[in-house]
Amino acid sequence: MRTSAVQKWTRQQKVFLLEQKEKIDSDILEQVAAILKIPAEAIRNFDEEKAMNIISNTFQSGSFVANSVETYHNNPIDKLIQLHEEKIALYERMLKEKDEMMLRLERLIEKR
Repeated sequence: MRTSAVQKWTRQQKVFLLEQKEKIDSDILEQVAAILKIPAEAIRNFDEEKAMNIISNTFQSGSFVANSVETYHNNPIDKLIQLHEEKIALYERMLKEKDEMMLRLERLIEKR
């Protein structure tokens, strides 16, 4: 491994170990907060449910909606259903293409 790859792997290992900890030392938390450019209190008082609520009400179609009077309510179940339907449609298109390719290959083999 090259030095940069080893360094990257080492950093990934350190991040992984931090993620596995139940509690992070205050000095490490301060360093992480400084790197992320957010207050350490934001990490200490983090509430996943509140964060998800803010994100789902603030972002629409990948665009940030700032200073907007409208509030967007995204239903994650609807999005999952939509993604599932898109995945099924893609799978069906891929199967159709595979079948068409198989027919072409069979015709080529028959001609020989």
